[in-house]
Amino acid sequence: MVNSNAPMASPKCFIVKIAWYHDDDFAILLPVYALVPNNLDQPIRKNIMTPIIELLKAHRSIRKFENRPVATDLLHELIQAGQAAASSSFLQAATIIRISDPAKRASLAALANHQSYIESAAEFLVFCADMNRTAHCCDLHDATANTGYTEQFIIATVDASLVAQNIVVAAESAGLGICYIGALRNNPAEVSSLLELPQNTYPVFGLCLGWPDQDPEVKPRLPLEIVLRENSYGDALNLDQLADYDEAIRYYYQTRTGNKKHQSWSEQMSGMLSKESRPHMLEFLKMKGFLQK
Repeated sequence: MVNSNAPMASPKCFIVKIAWYHDDDFAILLPVYALVPNNLDQPIRKNIMTPIIELLKAHRSIRKFENRPVATDLLHELIQAGQAAASSSFLQAATIIRISDPAKRASLAALANHQSYIESAAEFLVFCADMNRTAHCCDLHDATANTGYTEQFIIATVDASLVAQNIVVAAESAGLGICYIGALRNNPAEVSSLLELPQNTYPVFGLCLGWPDQDPEVKPRLPLEIVLRENSYGDALNLDQLADYDEAIRYYYQTRTGNKKHQSWSEQMSGMLSKESRPHMLEFLKMKGFLQK
């Protein structure tokens, strides 16, 4: 006799949608599913490597794209995946502007150091930190928006960044390639004018998105021991570990497929930090209503 009060057994596996597949013959977008074992009651094994971890650790910037579009359905799924990112106080203070106008693409490329892949990528998205939308919520409820706080600038910038990185991971899981474009901040006022950005909104960066037409090497990251600390910051650098990493980066630059150079990581950082870094940004952000208090 079956005991109806007995607890149900846990399923041995789950069906999970892991990616999208674009069928070129039928021009349709099909979901790809996988059977994922239910290991929730199992202890976490050492050295476990999941497909998502492998995907994240294989990230490369792509600067050459095939001449084919990204399906609208897929793009919308990617944007919604981005929206699922964490948001401080649920402000959701990020706005994405899709640049489909070729003339605007060309103008943005010119403003961002003439990076041609801004024009050649299937999609180009501009991520904006946006406190304008939430300020309008106050108008709806007869309240005065108290904007201009540095904390609001941080929240909006972080929100835009988290949304973008969610989109990047989702895009790479579907076989797409990406390249962040921070050079929009070379001329932020002109970019804001071109995109008609209101007060309390600024362009954080752009994102090229498309089907890769190159296969660059993965750039080595700093050793885990340098970036992961226990309970306190400790010494800024372990010089022996840094020396090994410098050699690894120097070898990477000398042997990678294109744009070879002879430089270590610490040399590169020293050169960057000994120069000015977009000093115009402070006044621009204040002009847009940020960093007032």
